[in-house]
Formats: sequence, structure tokens, C-alpha cells
Amino acid sequence: MKIHANILSTIGNTPLVKLNRLVADLPCTVLAKVETFNPGNSIKDRMALKMIEDAEKAGKLKPGWTIIEGTSGNTGMGLAMAAIIKGYKCIFTTTDKQSKEKVDALRAFGAEVIVCPTNVEPEDPRSYYSVSSRLEKETPDSWKANQYDNLSNTQAHYESTGPEIWEQTGGKVTHLVVGVGTGGTISGTGKFLKEKNPAIQVWGIDTYGSVFKKYKETGIFDPNEIYPYITEGIGEDMLPANVDFSLIDLFEKVTDRDAAIYTRKIVREEGIFVGNSAGAAMAGLMQLKDKLKPTDVVVVIFHDHGTRYLGKMFNDDWMRERGFLVEEKPTAADLLKGKDMQLLSVEAGEPVRNAIDKMRAHNIDQLPVFEGGKPVGTITDARLFDAILEDPDVRLQACRVVMGPPLPVLMPEAALEQVAKELGGGSPAVLVEQANGYGILTKQDILGKLR
Repeated sequence: MKIHANILSTIGNTPLVKLNRLVADLPCTVLAKVETFNPGNSIKDRMALKMIEDAEKAGKLKPGWTIIEGTSGNTGMGLAMAAIIKGYKCIFTTTDKQSKEKVDALRAFGAEVIVCPTNVEPEDPRSYYSVSSRLEKETPDSWKANQYDNLSNTQAHYESTGPEIWEQTGGKVTHLVVGVGTGGTISGTGKFLKEKNPAIQVWGIDTYGSVFKKYKETGIFDPNEIYPYITEGIGEDMLPANVDFSLIDLFEKVTDRDAAIYTRKIVREEGIFVGNSAGAAMAGLMQLKDKLKPTDVVVVIFHDHGTRYLGKMFNDDWMRERGFLVEEKPTAADLLKGKDMQLLSVEAGEPVRNAIDKMRAHNIDQLPVFEGGKPVGTITDARLFDAILEDPDVRLQACRVVMGPPLPVLMPEAALEQVAKELGGGSPAVLVEQANGYGILTKQDILGKLR
């Protein structure tokens, strides 16, 4: 039987997946290291287990003890999962900017979770860093994982993530793109890959409100760079020991809006359901596209799963409230959806009285006229009124006698602006040409869709 002794041995060996539609404008090959295949649905499973195992070997963590950590959610998930298997308790601190799904997931694993304010300095006693340190001192038989400065974090990726990428690409990887938070992923993976090929470029994705980019470029830790931001899982207001700036060739900052938009784009265009840091990484890569060439093979780390952001980036109301939602304007085909697709019309050779009967029966004031399957004119109630006053017997004549110009014809992909322009130009309606005939749109159809 091919079985695992427990869930922990399933960590790692995640797939590398080629991206297609999302990167159509890039000249190179882009591959996603999809870390959602880890049992805790994030890359943090790797380093969480490594930190615990190294602490056990060093005698810092003993049976029955309590693991304490400040976490944005994913590291806590990895620690909690390992703690269940190994028999530890967990107390986690997190910030109030983290998604509710992350907090709920930690509690589902039996962890105690304390939510702390985001908008305070790291040294503030209310910060999730400070609260976790205080809890370690106050809790007997406890160990704080300290993912920011615990170098087992980096080592985990040096031993697993880096070798996997090298093997999966057959050594052809030229760029590594990673959203940087604690720094363990980019430093450990980058170190292994650069040892294999020093020419490999390691690009870190940062966010506005974080200190990384300016520190890399100037060596200055600038407190003025620090302010609250929405993007989860990347950026810091301090310099973790796990961030090895010598291994990172450049940092690129991404706005909260672009990170959120690309988080949604990944699932909509590639069918890969991942979280906010993946969106930031892809947005950063797109900003750096001028630095890429056709022979490049870029590996982007997709850190965690989209289910942890259902109430945020994947919630239209949340996106709209922050001005992040890219509203797609409807096309003519969209406006036709839900309408009765049976178009009322008359043939040019039919008697006018047939047109009158149809307009009365359906309470409409215009009727397209067809000949040979194509629109050739329009009969309106105004034209009928004038024609019948002049000659009552016109009702017996062919519709072509009283018809006016045909309605404008648009293709299904015509934008809302095109439809509105035609209707605003005096036409009572427009026809939309489709594979199975024609549809008709009026001003009321637009008002009904946009109300």
C-alpha cells in the first residue's frame, strides 16, 4: 500500500503549472509554483514543520508544550496542523486586517487566536508581535516560533522549495518572483537556485506601506515608508532576519488595488484559486515585463488558497467599497440576455394591416421590416398615422410602401456606448445580429440592465 503515516509527510512536492491567458502579453514562459497543494493549503506548511522539528532537536520544544506565534494566518495553520499530530497546544496572535476566513481556520484547528490592532508600531505592547512575546513569557512550558527571525524558515525552502523548482524546470529557471513577508521563501529558495546558477534573477514583490524596497535600494530604514495597507502576506514594517537582501536582485512595489485585481484575474483566467500574495506577485511581474525576453523561464510562487479571501478580494461589495472593482460595461449581447428572443417583424411584401395588427396585439410602437432575411426598413406608429390619414386604403398595400429607414444593426460584441449612441441619435431601437437571427434593443432595455 502507498500510504502516508500522517498528513505531515504530504507537505511539499507541489506542482509547477504553466500560465497562459494571464501572461499572454509577456514574451517569456511563466510557471506558477502552486503551493495550495500543501495540506494546509499554503507554502507556510514547509517552514512551520521545519521550525517545530528543529526546535524539538534543540530541546526548545518538548512534549505537551504550547506553541505561540504571531501570524497572518498561514504559518499558524501549518503550526496548528503539525501541533495536532505532535501533541502541542497553540496560541496565535494576528492582526485585525487579516481575513475572517484565516482566523476561523486557525480556530477550526483548535488554536486559541487573539486579534490585535494593525495600525500600531511593532514595539507597541498592543501589536501582534509584542502580544505574542508577552504570552511566551507568561505561559509556562511554551515556545515562540518567531517566523521572522527563526532561520529554520529560510532553511526549509533551501532544502525543499528551491530543489523542487530546479528539478521541475530541468535547471532552466531564469527568474524567481516572490511576494516577500518574513523573507524565508525568497531567501531560502533564492539561495539554492543562485548556488546552482548565479545568473538567476530573484525578484521580491513588496507593497506600498512596507520598508523593503527602499531599504534594498538605499540601505536606509525609513519609518516614513510605513503606513497601513490592505494586501495580505507581504511587506513589513521591520527587517526580519530571514530577509537576505544580498540574494534579492530587486524589489517591485504593487498597489493594494492591483494586487486585489490580479488575485481575481488568476482564478478567472487560469482557473487557479489562490490568494492575495499571488495576485501581488503577478501584478509585480506584469510591471517588470520590459525586463524579460523570450528565452526566460519565470517561476512565480503562488503562496496560498483563495478560500481565505472569500470575504475580501473575492467579494464584489468589499472590492467596490474600496474602489478596486473593475466594472465591466455590458455589451449588446449582455443586454439581450433574459429577453424574449422571438423578434416581432413583418415582411416587406406583407400588407400594412398585418403590421397594424401585430403592433396592437403586442402594444409596441415600431416594427422592423425584413426582406430575404435582412432588415430593410421600419414601420413606426407615427408613419402609419400619417399614411392612413392621407389614404385609408394604404392598409391593403405592401409594408414597403410605408416603411422608413431600417433600424441600425450592431454586432453582439458592440459596447454599451455604441448601443446608447444609436438610440440617442433618434433611432427608436437597434437590431443585434446573432447566429440564429436578430435581437432588438430599446432604451428601456438599457435602463433595465443598469438600474
